[in-house]
Amino acid sequence: MPVVRDLRVLLRLRNFRRLLYVRLLSQGADGVYQVALAAYVVFSPEKQTSAAAIASAMAVLLLPYSLVGPFAGVLLDRWRRRQVFLYGNVLRAGLAGVTAVLMISDVPDWLFYVSALCVTAVNRFVLAGLSAALPRVADTERLVLANSLSPTAGTLAATAGGGLAFAVRLGASGSDAAVVLLGAFLYLCAGLASLSMAPTLLGPDRQPARSRLGTALADDARDLMAAVRHLGQPRRREAAWSLAAMTSMRFCYGALLVLLLMLCRYSLSASMDDGLRLLGLMLALSGAGFFAAAAVTPWTAARLGPGRWIVVCSGTAAVLVPALGLSFATGPLLVAAFLLGLTTQGAKIATDTIVQSSVDDGFRGRVFSVYDVLFNVAFVGAAGVAALMLPPSGRSAVLVVLVALVYGTVAVTLGRFERRWGRE
Repeated sequence: MPVVRDLRVLLRLRNFRRLLYVRLLSQGADGVYQVALAAYVVFSPEKQTSAAAIASAMAVLLLPYSLVGPFAGVLLDRWRRRQVFLYGNVLRAGLAGVTAVLMISDVPDWLFYVSALCVTAVNRFVLAGLSAALPRVADTERLVLANSLSPTAGTLAATAGGGLAFAVRLGASGSDAAVVLLGAFLYLCAGLASLSMAPTLLGPDRQPARSRLGTALADDARDLMAAVRHLGQPRRREAAWSLAAMTSMRFCYGALLVLLLMLCRYSLSASMDDGLRLLGLMLALSGAGFFAAAAVTPWTAARLGPGRWIVVCSGTAAVLVPALGLSFATGPLLVAAFLLGLTTQGAKIATDTIVQSSVDDGFRGRVFSVYDVLFNVAFVGAAGVAALMLPPSGRSAVLVVLVALVYGTVAVTLGRFERRWGRE
């Protein structure tokens, strides 16, 4: 099969493999750390979790970064990306260690959230850098396949890390701090793995001169506006529309995740440990959907085009969400977790490919940083909407229907653009 042959060629590329190792270790650590935070905030026996509390936690962790995130992209286009992976992961290892200490200490909640926020902020640099560096280690002909393999493998690593976190937590008598320390160790391993690549290998090509802080900030703002104008050019319209579609789908994912957390906490399980196990199973099935998307997307995107594949994914989700979600039963929700994992990751692979193929190398870091910020804002906004709509049990037919309508709107709107784009 051509896909299998191209995959073998990709994996024979030494620098592609090395960048992939960094991604696997880094995102595996993300999975461990995020599960530890979720367990501490949502499933701690002493906490009476509500949808509003979950939304507040998401806002504390993500919104502050969203205010400065675009400037992270500017720095990514100035700094050597290899060095970002090295120092960023080592810094996260230290910060995660601080989080573990705070978990076992009698400190105010806001101090814990500040520590977690710092880890999340550095995470944005690393993930955006990984996407921006991918074209430097994979040829243009296999970029779609590279986008299918690398980010999806990272997502699977995060899922595996989450599963490992569940196992460690259960084995460590519910110690979230022990799980966070495991994540810190994996972050350190990711930083050390980046040393296998030359400092200049991953770019960027542009090396701006150093300037004073005030001047640099002003230059960063101008560079950011230049990146936005870059997306506004006629040749970049498909990238801009794809980013808008993926942001809307991220909103849907955020709303469904809050709903799922509340269902696992209060409605679908007899105890908090059972709820945590059920959540882990659903996340594992979603990870299996990501793997299926990695297998299916190269073939479908090559025949339909990446934009039309996003239309298919969002349209499929619009039908699946009410069909499987309105029963609020465990079996249909498990099926939905797999299928939504497939459609969401399939759309993301296609969006990454469109953006990377349409955006010049000197702008990729900034564009992917804006991409991450849009994800965060949509995610927090969805959590806020869910907090207003969800009852304590987590059962809200209105929210499920709203999410299905958003998916349907994405499919119809992007489908019209693709038809118009194809005629031009």
